[in-house]
Amino acid sequence: MSITLKTAAGKRATITDEALATLAGELRGTLALPGKPGYDEARTLWNAMVDRRPGLVIRALGTTDIQAAVRFAAKQGVLISIRSGGHQIAGHAVADDAVLLDLSQMRSVHVDAKHRTARVGAGCTLGDVDREAQAHALAVPTGINSTTGIAGLTLGGGFGWITRRWGMTIDNLISAEIVTADGQIRRAAADENADLFWAIRGGGGNFGVVASFEFRLIPIGPEVLSGLIVHPLSEAKHLLQGYRRIADEAPDDLTVWTVMRKAPPLPFLPEEWHGREVLVFAACYSGDMKEGEKAMAPLRALGKPIADVIGPHPFAGWQAAFDPLLTPGARNYWKSHDFKELPDAAIDTLLEAVHALPDPQCEVFIAHVGGAMARVKPDATAYPMRDSHFIMNVHTRWAEHGKDAPCKAWARALFDRMARYSTGSAYVNFMPEDEPDRIASVYGKNFDRLKLVKTKYDPKNLFRLNHNIWPEMAVQAAE
Repeated sequence: MSITLKTAAGKRATITDEALATLAGELRGTLALPGKPGYDEARTLWNAMVDRRPGLVIRALGTTDIQAAVRFAAKQGVLISIRSGGHQIAGHAVADDAVLLDLSQMRSVHVDAKHRTARVGAGCTLGDVDREAQAHALAVPTGINSTTGIAGLTLGGGFGWITRRWGMTIDNLISAEIVTADGQIRRAAADENADLFWAIRGGGGNFGVVASFEFRLIPIGPEVLSGLIVHPLSEAKHLLQGYRRIADEAPDDLTVWTVMRKAPPLPFLPEEWHGREVLVFAACYSGDMKEGEKAMAPLRALGKPIADVIGPHPFAGWQAAFDPLLTPGARNYWKSHDFKELPDAAIDTLLEAVHALPDPQCEVFIAHVGGAMARVKPDATAYPMRDSHFIMNVHTRWAEHGKDAPCKAWARALFDRMARYSTGSAYVNFMPEDEPDRIASVYGKNFDRLKLVKTKYDPKNLFRLNHNIWPEMAVQAAE
């Protein structure tokens, strides 16, 4: 018996039973073929738009399993995709008839509370990291959905509720253990393979497969002042104008995100508001509670809210507060822009679109960034968009296959109309699969340097199933 897998050239390679047996003998983990235990679990992603069938799944348990998978793919000349949390909107983690290297079982977290560091396996979710770190009232600055994978979030940059105070996820990365295209295990850090360390902090999975991360931990919690303030969308224009001012004046400890959507049936909302259009301020203050009350006072004074549930909450709980709205199994399509400011014309454009949401699950959110994130030089890491003050995600989400076309069209139309107000850059983790021509502008002046690092560590573009940065040699060959 043999299987066939897709090659980088779009052809087919036959993999013999003997080759599969040899590979299986090198693994602590397991192989899964179509129809076998573990196959469907590994290929199923958070975004139900992605339904692909790899030819072979390798379920890794450690770094040597990653080595074996990378060497196998390189030797056989076949495509390989990498899955950690499986949460990326583009769905690059799975490809038809390719090798799928599944890291989702590598979920160890070791916290060194004395030195405030953590060693985190590549298969961990943000919730895994939060639970272990918060046992010591420590944390890694990460994103806002606890089921997101730490690997994809970190490699794309990583920002969330405490980024303004403590920087991005990549700003708190000390080192990473990574298997490069030649099958070698390398440590990437400021003092070792520094070029690789620079590139993986925002450059995505282009340069190798990270087996584990070493993070700097920051003190926070176990409680923070956080919560939601819900307003009628009819009052949104003057609320957003006030929000602009508050965002400009906010201390680094305060982060306020804005969400515009139809109200879900939240228990603290009056029932007559369920399903109606609302604007929600989601706020978190990561410092002293009394100081937080003062810092949030201008926000809480805006308008006449339907509900205000700001109060002390466990930090780990706040990190998971939006999980019920981001469960797996729905169809998702996102479009994103960065902004330095939100002029009135941009606000008008946003509100016109929100009044025409194509599905009750769809929303537009504006993330409030800056602070410590903005004080890092644009060329210090591969992630260059340090001077953004707001990041927009047009988060289109629905259940029925028949809504694919109208939902995607709505998101693209809003994206196109907001482009004139944007910086031209974007957060790569929010980008869908259909934006390959945008990669150079996303990285700006860092793009040429990224190509050089790619050429050094992955000259044949083995790791191409991602938001791909082509190596110079591959570019020349294609031309």
